[in-house]
Amino acid sequence: MLGDRAGSMNLQETSKPIESGQYGLPAMETTTVGDGQLLGHDVQTQAAFTAHMKPDGSWLGHAHAGVIFCAEGVATYKCDGVGNMTEDGGVSFRGGAIFETASEALSELNGKYYMFTYESDSEGKAEWNLYPCK
Repeated sequence: MLGDRAGSMNLQETSKPIESGQYGLPAMETTTVGDGQLLGHDVQTQAAFTAHMKPDGSWLGHAHAGVIFCAEGVATYKCDGVGNMTEDGGVSFRGGAIFETASEALSELNGKYYMFTYESDSEGKAEWNLYPCK
């Protein structure tokens, strides 16, 4: 069961193709930067992730390095998700994230698994929404 939305961030993507080595299908490396709200705090975020196309046309993504900055502290995160291209040339992903922080203000992130929705358009403008699993 999912809890109430814990945060929402607006991001800008920058992507480039990388060697996939799987099935002769494409892979992409994407960086994101943006801002929004998380646990009631104004935040900024940056992340890098890779996505590999699967034989059925879907994508498997992994964010291996992400960071959240706010006046009250910082947190790092990792994500995994699956997604598909949208008709307008963007992507739609669903997945999960884990966070780590030493910040007291962001400590609610520790020890929980967060589900996410991630939607972007053809220009790389994206929205990332996070929901704690209960």
